[in-house]
Order: sequence, then C-alpha cells, then structure tokens
Amino acid sequence: MPKILVTGGTGYIGSHTVVELIANSYEVVIIDNLSNSRKEVLDGIKKISGIMPEFFVFDLCDLEKTEKFFQKNKIDAIIHFASYKAVGESVQNPLKYYRNNLVSLMNLLEMAIKYEIANFVFSSSCTVYGETKNSPINEEEPVQKPASPYGNTKKIAEEIISDVACVNSFLKIISLRYFNPIGAHESALIGEEPRGIPANLVPYITQTAIGKREELKVFGNDYNTKDGTCIRDFIHVVDLAQAHIKAVDCLLKNKNQNNLEIFNLGTGQGFSVLELIKAFEEVSGEKLNYKIVERREGDIMEIYADTKKANEILGWKAKKNIKEALLSAWNWEKAN
Repeated sequence: MPKILVTGGTGYIGSHTVVELIANSYEVVIIDNLSNSRKEVLDGIKKISGIMPEFFVFDLCDLEKTEKFFQKNKIDAIIHFASYKAVGESVQNPLKYYRNNLVSLMNLLEMAIKYEIANFVFSSSCTVYGETKNSPINEEEPVQKPASPYGNTKKIAEEIISDVACVNSFLKIISLRYFNPIGAHESALIGEEPRGIPANLVPYITQTAIGKREELKVFGNDYNTKDGTCIRDFIHVVDLAQAHIKAVDCLLKNKNQNNLEIFNLGTGQGFSVLELIKAFEEVSGEKLNYKIVERREGDIMEIYADTKKANEILGWKAKKNIKEALLSAWNWEKAN
C-alpha cells in the first residue's frame, strides 16, 4: 500500500484529500503545525473513513525536524498543501507569507531529493495568472505578478519547483492550480473552518446566514459582467480532493508525460457573486443580508478555468454543481 505524506492535512482541502486517499486504499501520514486548523479534524476523518491517519505536529520550516521525519518514515509520494492563504493578511504581513510558504516548500524539495521521493503534488492557485482578460484560462496563459504576496508565493513556488525539476530528472511533479474551492464533505463532519473573520466568500455567506456575521459586503457592482459583480469558478472541495487522487495515481503509475506538469482545477464555468448569493438563498431557504460597497483593490473582474487538460490527461472532471456545493457548506455551518 503506497504511503502518501499530506502536509497541511488537517486543513480544509488537505482533510478532504486525506479522506479520498484512504477511500482509494492509500496509507496516509499527515504533517501539520495546526496554525490554521484543529487537531479535532482527525476525529472527523476517522468517522468518515474508519481510519485514524498517522499524525505529526511540527513546522516544515524547521529543517531539523523535517529531516528527522524523513529519516524515520518511508514515503512514496508527497502532497504539499501546508501554506498560509489569507490574501488580506499577506498584504499586511508579506514576510510571514514568504518565509512560511517558500521555506517549507524548499525544505520538502530538499528532502524529496535526498531521500529519493520522486512523486510530488503541489497545491498552487489560479492567482498566478494575475489580472488576465482571457477566460476561460488554459495552462498556456502567461503567468503574471499576482495582486497579493500570497499569490506571489505561489508564483515563486512554481518557479522554484521548475528550476529544481530541471536538474533532478528523477522527480515527477504535478502542480495543481485551483480556482475557488467551496463546500464540505456530505457527512458535515469536515469542512471549511476559518479562524477569525473568513477571507473567502462562501464561509462569510454561511456565517452571515447563521448570524455569526452582521452582513455580507459585495465589493462592486459596476464591473463589465452580466450583473456588475465579479465572476469566479467555484469548485466543490470533494471534486478538488479527487483530482489529487488522479494526480498521485498518474505519478505512481508513471503516466506523466513530463517530469513537471501543470493542471487547472475548476468547473470551467463562471458564476457571479450575486448568482452565488441567489443560489445559496435557494438551497438554504435563508434570506441573506448583504450590501453593495465599493470595489476592493486587487479583485479581478472575471476568471474561470479551461479544464480540458485535466479532463484529458488526468481523466478528472468536476462532477458536483454549485447548489450541491453551497448546500454542503450550509449543512457544515449548521453542524459546526
């Protein structure tokens, strides 16, 4: 049974991926420093999967601790989620983001080379495309400087990975550029649980609906879109998690075409902020208290994925629709 290391495995996307890995007969070991997640997530994983994954608590920026882990554990593949991800906080504290997101990656790559772990899946983001006017976006779209230090850490991380792959031909790396993950596991035992004020739209919607937040702010309704609000590609987190299984399968079975490959992960469909609000009101039966305010700096008008490459090469396609995703997020909010 192949042993997969999932860094950040108690986080939002990480925990859902752990569940899918176990369901596909992989042995999973998690490293997480719990800076933006809770250990209790492991209980949800166990209730869903019937298995408690092996768990280590430490910071991957600590090279000594990271090396001790690899000395004692034989790993077949690494899925690297662990990073800070709040756009607003990254603007206020860029060094925190550059240090954490890049040093942890470099330490992991160093260990992958030293201990000959060929298979590496990296959690990237569509933010690397920057302010683009071409939607749907395919993987050939030029990468630009993103609008936030968080996004820039993903761009720089991809550059580091590319340089490392060039001189270590035994490595097989897949970089997955996510669009907007939303929703929760259908059991409502795991889901998105931001600390403090949510940085993402859907948890802010659900928290407003349940009374944790007073109102939802919609940033701008004067964009050149169908209803004046920004358009995004929202993908169910379970669909996203299943893409990681396809990526690991591809690498372990030597089906990759190059030693570094990049894939967009989205639905291929754009929804506006107001369409998302309306869909949430329909599935939840709740009337949402929201207010249109001025545009927010750094927001891109419209971005959604061309997913043809992932569909054809990985054999993966998003299956769940926007209402299923929003209903699962609402059920998670109520259960949580």
